[in-house]
Amino acid sequence: MKITNSILTGSCDQHIYYITKNLGLHKDVLNAWQQLHTAAKDAGFDLAIASGFRGFDRQLSIWNRKFTGELPVKTIDNLQIDIIGLEERQQVAAVMLFSALPATSRHHWGTDLDFYSPSALTDQQKLQLEPWEYQGNGPFGQLTQWLAQNAHDFGFYFPYDQFRGGVAAEPWHLSYFPLASEMQQRLTSGVVFDQLKQCDIAAKSYILENITELMTQYVYNVGKAPHG
Repeated sequence: MKITNSILTGSCDQHIYYITKNLGLHKDVLNAWQQLHTAAKDAGFDLAIASGFRGFDRQLSIWNRKFTGELPVKTIDNLQIDIIGLEERQQVAAVMLFSALPATSRHHWGTDLDFYSPSALTDQQKLQLEPWEYQGNGPFGQLTQWLAQNAHDFGFYFPYDQFRGGVAAEPWHLSYFPLASEMQQRLTSGVVFDQLKQCDIAAKSYILENITELMTQYVYNVGKAPHG
């Protein structure tokens, strides 16, 4: 399927296969995901997707609601902060630590997903998508270790395996590198600029003025894919 600017920025979903009503992956990722899912099951793990494709409008809503305080904004140490009184550049940095700038989210592409294991949670537990859940004795610790050793055999890797001064570490985030690598190369600051200048987004002037720097720090600053 041809990679268009609409696909890159999450402005359409023509590239998405919906596994359920609200859960989708890129059509060219589906087979690899199914193979990974089967291998995990054979190894004794209940691998599931918490979040797959996320369109531009939904990402924009998340972004704007974080700026108004409707949604929480957290530090790298998982402490909630009040961004209302911060300078605009500080607000943008605080939000982008965990939430992608609309038009730049890897979830737009359908190549990336957040995973978890439903059966590893007790009736009293609710998925938080926090690092402790995926570490050591956390409910998804063993699954994460298995994926670290095996996911690359199916084309997946962890782009946010560690903090590099941009996006915080996200041990729950898997990316299908054969396609995501091409998407990342094609997503230029110009493509993002053209998309964002048309919408009502918080901190719009600051973002457009600093789009190249923001892209360098938060979009391209990820772990290197195993291949390609």
